[in-house]
Amino acid sequence: MTESRDYLEMSFRSIECFANDGKLDAKELGKIIAIAEKDGEIDQNEVRVLRSIVAKIKPAEVDDAMKTKLAALAKKIEGISA
Repeated sequence: MTESRDYLEMSFRSIECFANDGKLDAKELGKIIAIAEKDGEIDQNEVRVLRSIVAKIKPAEVDDAMKTKLAALAKKIEGISA
């Protein structure tokens, strides 16, 4: 089985999102998460990229929708080492 390269697409999409307006919203994060999930699982490379993306979100930019999305993501990647 070949290694998924979805993490590269996720990285590229996040760069586009941040370059667009300097921040990432819940809808954009949801689209990036969907890329990770499209093969039915989130692998270690995808977790690494997701954690990197989340680290770039400024606290002031976290609204209720983003809080919900981040909480759901935390549950999904809990226990997956990156």
